[in-house]
Amino acid sequence: MPAGDSFFITTPIFYVNDVPHIGHAYTEVASDVLARWHRQRGDDTWLLTGTDEHGQKILRTATSHDVSPKEWADKLVEESWKPLLETVNIANDDFIRTTDARHETGVQLFLQKLYDDGFIYQGEFEGFYCVGCEEYKQPSDLVDGTGPFEGQQVCAIHSKPVEVLKESNYFFRMSDFEQPLLDLYASQPDFVQPASVRNEIVQFVKQGLRDLSISRASFDWGIKVPWDESHVVYVWFDALLNYVTATGYGVDQEEFDRRWPAVHIVGKDIARFHAVIWPAMLLAAGLPVPKRVFGHGWLLVGGEKMSKSKLTGIAPQQITDTFGVDAFRYYFMRAITFGQDGNFSWEDISARYQAELANGFGNLASRITAMVGRYFDGTVPIAGDLQPADLAIRETELRVTREADGAIERFAINEALAVIWELVDALNGYITEQEPWVLAKSEAQRERLATVLSTSLRGLGTLAVLLSPFIPEAAQKLWQSIGQGELTSQPIDRAAEWSSAPTVTPLAAGLFPRIEQPEAGAA
Repeated sequence: MPAGDSFFITTPIFYVNDVPHIGHAYTEVASDVLARWHRQRGDDTWLLTGTDEHGQKILRTATSHDVSPKEWADKLVEESWKPLLETVNIANDDFIRTTDARHETGVQLFLQKLYDDGFIYQGEFEGFYCVGCEEYKQPSDLVDGTGPFEGQQVCAIHSKPVEVLKESNYFFRMSDFEQPLLDLYASQPDFVQPASVRNEIVQFVKQGLRDLSISRASFDWGIKVPWDESHVVYVWFDALLNYVTATGYGVDQEEFDRRWPAVHIVGKDIARFHAVIWPAMLLAAGLPVPKRVFGHGWLLVGGEKMSKSKLTGIAPQQITDTFGVDAFRYYFMRAITFGQDGNFSWEDISARYQAELANGFGNLASRITAMVGRYFDGTVPIAGDLQPADLAIRETELRVTREADGAIERFAINEALAVIWELVDALNGYITEQEPWVLAKSEAQRERLATVLSTSLRGLGTLAVLLSPFIPEAAQKLWQSIGQGELTSQPIDRAAEWSSAPTVTPLAAGLFPRIEQPEAGAA
């Protein structure tokens, strides 16, 4: 997309039945990296995140803690979910709660329109319901239980028995949109990504869509159906609408037109809601569908998906307290192919921290700034005649900037970091080959020394710009050490065009200090 365009990106809104783990933080960081990159390109960027606070699961959890659902939600939002954003340094533009008045008003407006236009009717439904998923399950979504649930049918995701529910509910005519959705997937092949998720979604819709039960009368924790207050809105129908209620739907048309449609970053397990139900809802309302739905993979620990119910979740602070926030962000964006499942291990993050951050990038930054201080009293040297090795660094800067920007455009976050690291490696190799510490011993080599350090410093500044969305604290610290101000003011798609300041201040402490390897699972 050309720089200056609108880029509205969302995370899922997270369910407040428990505290966040690194799987939630992974989604937040990936969305934040994409938003920061586009923001620094000059795009009209908006990052939305928030919390999903209605539904039967929240009601049951709150009841088990002897508090009201709203009290439970307030506590979790303030003590766990908003602090998560600070823990991993998320620069979100908005935070929406489904208990916000703006959201509840927007949901009722949307629902009333669909009802008035004939897309909602009343009927009876009986089916297998998973409270954990807040979803009716198809028989194919169930597996045979084991252990205490042997002999029962359980949800394939939560491994807990489903309930048989029979209710008189309101239904959304989702079956009307089977062919329009297939036409959408065919006309916009990149609407659902990656390809593995897209193929699964297409196959699901081809099997035929049933109308969707969108209300509940068996409990009252939710948004009231405007024409029948004995019903509350189905939690997923309610939650999906946050993407438009947060951006002015029904109340601020100018803001809505400016922001919508969005790019949605979601876990692959909820891609079906976002790539089937959500666009069908929007088509019924006569609104544009999202630009893209990207279903990323799961974070695995010991080869198994993290789960609160199985107590395999890892709190983000367990990692940030040891390695720091930037290292957390770097590791999960570099080590895992965005769109595929990825394994987390303490050994891997420790190894990457030492090799890539402390020894690779951090040591490079310290060496270059220290040599400018030592050999030129902190004054930025002026390059003389450029040799092929110097020109190769310059060409690498330009190529890496271009290729990283292209990778971000494809949501290939790990590819962007990998290509940026080619410049880290190139600069480390360049310094080893040019041996500025040897050049410094000869006055006759003074101009060559200036050229080598000028070239190195320029590459280092380009790295600071390109790494800003990934490791914002370290990048800003480096940027200031080379005499610059606010890093985000340098357009990232022109990272190599930054202008040198007169002086450099050597880094007093390393960007990534060496640490002892933590014990697996250590807090």
